[in-house]
Amino acid sequence: MALEIERKFLLAGEGWRGLAEGIDYRQGYLCADRQRTVRVRIAGQKGYLTVKGATTGLARSEYEYDIPLKDALAMLDTLCPQPQIEKKRYTIPWQGFIWEVDEFFGLNQGLVVAEIELQREDQVFERPDWIGREVTGDPRYYNAALCAAPYCTWVDRQG
Repeated sequence: MALEIERKFLLAGEGWRGLAEGIDYRQGYLCADRQRTVRVRIAGQKGYLTVKGATTGLARSEYEYDIPLKDALAMLDTLCPQPQIEKKRYTIPWQGFIWEVDEFFGLNQGLVVAEIELQREDQVFERPDWIGREVTGDPRYYNAALCAAPYCTWVDRQG
């Protein structure tokens, strides 16, 4: 079983821009509830199917598989409900860690978040100066939740 341990943050500035080239993402959900999510994703020109379990603390089980791009497109177009996630992901190495900055578009335009994946829940890391407030425990920032309640519908967009 693969285990994902990640923390999520809002951005505190534009200092991350220019540190990496972005890759376009499109993703939708075949299933999205508290116990599990099944996601179809296109990242650049590659397709993926990902199954995630319920979050316990900062961790959850995660299984990801490459799938043919044409299958991912067909599932997004015919099986995954709208709205879907449109974003650009920037992968930025920093102090021995990888930060993934997601800049959202479409109905989530204006939202930018950064994630860091860890080996342990108590792992110590240094935050770049462009990292702001942590939103790890706020379910509104989960990508699956952003499909159901897009950022443009939020009354308080700073969380």
